[in-house]
Amino acid sequence: MPKPFPKEFRDDVVAIALRRESSFSQIAKDFGISESCVQRWVKIADVDGGRRSGVTSSEAAENHELRKRVKLLEQEVEILRRAAAYLSQANLSGPKGSTRS
Repeated sequence: MPKPFPKEFRDDVVAIALRRESSFSQIAKDFGISESCVQRWVKIADVDGGRRSGVTSSEAAENHELRKRVKLLEQEVEILRRAAAYLSQANLSGPKGSTRS
């Protein structure tokens, strides 16, 4: 996966693209990036700026963090479920070595 461009660089490209003084292909050529990259950055900026509907960058980051948290909690629940099952089995079989009269 290629290294992401710095935020300042992306912001500069988007600012120039939003002025609509040059085509996306010319801007891409001037900055040495692909036209699809410019289009994607402009779309993200439009969503973040409220000019287009969609999930904003901050919402996407929050969703990502929440999904990670849910996964961790699901793993913890599974561990507790297995521990409870193990302990209930241990209680059913009773202590080892004891004899009943």
